[in-house]
Amino acid sequence: MIGHHQIPEEIAIRVPVDDMCALVENLFRTLGLSEQDARASADVLLYADVRGIDSHGVSNMMPYYVKWLREGFANPEPKVEVVRDAPAAATLDGDRGLGLAVGLQAMKLAIEKAAIAGVGSVVVANSRHCGAAAYYAHMALGHDMIGVAMTIGGSVMLPTFGAEPRVGSNPIAFAAPTCDEPPFVFDAATTSVAVNRIFLAQRLGAEVPPGWIARPDGTPVMEAGPVPDKFLMLPMGGTRENGSHKGYGLAVMVDILSGLLGGSPAGFRRARYDVSHHFLAYRIDAFTDPEAFKGEMDIYMKGLRETPPAEGYERVFYAGLPEHEMGRDRRARGIPYHPEVVAWFRRTAAEFGVDHPLGD
Repeated sequence: MIGHHQIPEEIAIRVPVDDMCALVENLFRTLGLSEQDARASADVLLYADVRGIDSHGVSNMMPYYVKWLREGFANPEPKVEVVRDAPAAATLDGDRGLGLAVGLQAMKLAIEKAAIAGVGSVVVANSRHCGAAAYYAHMALGHDMIGVAMTIGGSVMLPTFGAEPRVGSNPIAFAAPTCDEPPFVFDAATTSVAVNRIFLAQRLGAEVPPGWIARPDGTPVMEAGPVPDKFLMLPMGGTRENGSHKGYGLAVMVDILSGLLGGSPAGFRRARYDVSHHFLAYRIDAFTDPEAFKGEMDIYMKGLRETPPAEGYERVFYAGLPEHEMGRDRRARGIPYHPEVVAWFRRTAAEFGVDHPLGD
């Protein structure tokens, strides 16, 4: 998905990573976040932008976060509370805080519990959108752990055969460390594609492939075309014939583990902005030797990327490899933003009296 709906290079405005990170952090601080939470929130967003996950970077998400914080849908100063605690598990109340910072606290707690118990599992209720789930799974790698992150919220996905949305896009992220190869970092919505990618395609005037969206009456759109004003999301697989029951089933699983397990109702029974998460960390040496594991991971990842490509394709990837390569490019050359995005940041920075490096 990383190659879909990229900003055309001829119109892109490239901004150095550190410059955009500083601007986003300052905007968050102006909106009432603590210095620590503002820094954490900016880091999550720039993680997405650096790795080419533009749907969850500042372009798509920052306008929402500004709106939610200004209008009271998100709490800039949450008092995160542990409401249930066990040696290897906990449930947190996020106090309506942005999931960007609340999720960071929760994943840190999962890692701390895994360091003691071998596995750490933390559910967060009463939170808000947490950005790219891969960020939190990725956090585990530096501790010789495997990380998993899931999140739910809202109702955008049609159940297979359904005419009304009942499930969120409910992404699952998984990260496993390596020695020399780029780590395996998988992050995917259980909808046909992340909802934000549809909005990104809409902004760019790009067509979407068959089986990604449905008409408002629930009929799958099975021909390529531009994004209509109103649409619904299909599960991964699109139709039952193509396996949509698998995406639908995984989405319900995420809802159970992230929502119901933490005492929250199903996604379609909660307020629009109410979001829950689930974070997991597995300490590798509780199961096997970490260096041997990472060595085998290197062999596995190398074997995947060296798979002979089928006719018409240049190479084979694995999850995390293209994002790793994109990260090297964007850190060197800057992140490419659409001119409309840069214009929005200029206006917003001026409105809040925040200095910015984006010119006039």
